[in-house]
Amino acid sequence: MFTAAALVSCPPLLIPQLAGAAALETADLREASTQVAARLAESAGRWTIVGVGAGDRRFGPDTLGSFVGFGADVRVGLGGRGGTAVDPDLPLPILIGGWLRGACPGEVVADGLVVASDAAPEQCADMGADLRKQLDADAEPHGVLVVADGANTLTAKAPGAFDERAPQVQAALDGALGAGDLEYLRQLDPAQCESLGIEGRAAWQVLAGLFGEAPGRTTTLYQGAPFGVAYHVGTWLP
Repeated sequence: MFTAAALVSCPPLLIPQLAGAAALETADLREASTQVAARLAESAGRWTIVGVGAGDRRFGPDTLGSFVGFGADVRVGLGGRGGTAVDPDLPLPILIGGWLRGACPGEVVADGLVVASDAAPEQCADMGADLRKQLDADAEPHGVLVVADGANTLTAKAPGAFDERAPQVQAALDGALGAGDLEYLRQLDPAQCESLGIEGRAAWQVLAGLFGEAPGRTTTLYQGAPFGVAYHVGTWLP
């Protein structure tokens, strides 16, 4: 049974061992992210972590990964007991999801679902609807952790540099994520999102498919862009 969705972002600087001098700048984001993950853990001991990557991929509970490629060998897992080999190419959203899972009190076991960055909106919606059917068919409570970033073109020092269109587009997206506006998320244009560095587009369209009609209640814990990249943390309840 699907119980709740949590929305977080995936800057590597979320991890304390990687933050260094930026630890203070990311403190509010880190606190909100761990808090929302803890709330999700309270509602469900099984998660599906949804993120965006180069292609569609799935990861089981025995998956292990490391942030060594980002500067520190911080190891994370999805909660299974059988895995021993570390996947050196684990996508960042799954790494972040695994770290948040490990930071939660209690036992949480997760699966990972990575959606191709160029997946069509209709394909994303179908993936979300299929996931909802799968979760609702199981009597065990299941939560979904969506790990996705907004525009990376909000300032001159942002990874994608500044794009004058980005602030207005991101403001509308912030409003949609905060209000649970599924229709807005469904209508996100892949080409525009790619040009503005809105890397989470496909994951949010899976989220829209997951909810179908409308979320029952949404809560926002954090919205900001400390490095010129938009981050959102919140919860959606069915």
